[in-house]
Amino acid sequence: MKRSFLLTAALAVFTLQTQAQTAATTAPARPAADQIATKKGPLTVQPITHGSVVLTWNGKTIYVDPYGGAAGYTGLAAPDIILITDIHGDHLDPKTLAGLPVGKALMVVPKAVAEQLPAEYRAQARILGNGQQLDTLGLNISAVAMYNLPEAADAMHPKGRGNGYVLGLGGKNVYLSGDTEDTPEMRALQNIDVAFVCMNLPYTMDVQKAAQGVLAFKPGIVYPYHYRGQNGLSDVQGFKKTVNAANKKIDVRLRNWYAAGK
Repeated sequence: MKRSFLLTAALAVFTLQTQAQTAATTAPARPAADQIATKKGPLTVQPITHGSVVLTWNGKTIYVDPYGGAAGYTGLAAPDIILITDIHGDHLDPKTLAGLPVGKALMVVPKAVAEQLPAEYRAQARILGNGQQLDTLGLNISAVAMYNLPEAADAMHPKGRGNGYVLGLGGKNVYLSGDTEDTPEMRALQNIDVAFVCMNLPYTMDVQKAAQGVLAFKPGIVYPYHYRGQNGLSDVQGFKKTVNAANKKIDVRLRNWYAAGK
């Protein structure tokens, strides 16, 4: 009887260890989430990869540019809102969308993205053009122009095609740059509490231009994201040094957006 009990206990321990090891190997490699206080509870910021981030606030979950495979979102709540900034595959990624529980999500997109969305998602799409706003689920969404400088018809990101976004939630304003340079629209932003700012050549802007844009609109917190370019990863440490040399009050938060190797 005693031997039977010991054998059962040993099997139970082995099973738990196996489950723990399986969970460890299947859990996505991503940075720990941050929490930022708002008037209506914490805003949780979960970096995913490249230009993709998941925001959770007031019981709502927002996916921004879901990309890189559905496995990167393992364990996260299904989205209530999906923001897509542009038509390129690292922003509009049908393969990743197909693997996620997006059936009940509102998709906020620019017109160019709506035209390329797979047919099964088009009824969920709400089109916003640059300068337009939407109030939904207790938050405000504003579309901001994102584009390359100098402006050109053949630019990788021409003005008017894509959207950056400003989210107003719980008394905080959150800016998501999308693929842009330090445009007048970026520099004119006001009262931004949290900013996600790209910096990757030749697609967007270099580190120095990103720093100068951030110093112009002075967000309380800034996350460098979307910082992989043709020559590898941008110097986000250099970005932080440049910003804080000029303004120590800006909280530059460096996170590994490429932990999963995407």
